[in-house]
Amino acid sequence: MKHILHLKSSIQGKDSYSIKLGHAIVEKVQNKYPGSTLEELNLVDIEIPHLSPAVLRTFFIPGDQLTEEEKEAIRFSDEMVKQLMAADIIVIGAPLINFTIPTVLKAWIDHITRAGITFGYAENGPVGKVTGKKIYVAMSSGGVYSQGPGKANDFVAPYLKAFLGFLGMTDLSVFRAEGLKVPGVKEQAMEKAIDSIIVD
Repeated sequence: MKHILHLKSSIQGKDSYSIKLGHAIVEKVQNKYPGSTLEELNLVDIEIPHLSPAVLRTFFIPGDQLTEEEKEAIRFSDEMVKQLMAADIIVIGAPLINFTIPTVLKAWIDHITRAGITFGYAENGPVGKVTGKKIYVAMSSGGVYSQGPGKANDFVAPYLKAFLGFLGMTDLSVFRAEGLKVPGVKEQAMEKAIDSIIVD
């Protein structure tokens, strides 16, 4: 039995392709691991805050030295880290917007990036501490970015692979619903994306 965390970052709501693809991934994971628990987090609905100077400052203060005000400032980040650590499988909805991820997803990444907690430093460089997780990315895009001329402008999949890998989440698979605005491609884009899902 697995604990699944499904992150949604699209502002399109029920019309979101990344959310639909994420649900399809979750369904296949649940079929593979019956009895798994599911936790859904819509980063848009909770209006996830971007980092402030006050919150960032608390990241570098030992927990036993935090004031009550500082504990409150860091509470949201602590909750996000706890939620992340509790998950076995993480499905991340990541629509490509202006060649990159939505700002709410970047804000979540900023909140879970904690020196000494989710990553550390050793003699040979950084060491990720968020290990033993399986990550599935549900990526959507109006154009085609997996190949051809658009590939150079895909700053979603490479970024997520690189940065989540930095935190220790190296077992990552990306499934793409792409060409959603391209005539002759968009008609089969979602079906093709869902058919491509392989859960391991």
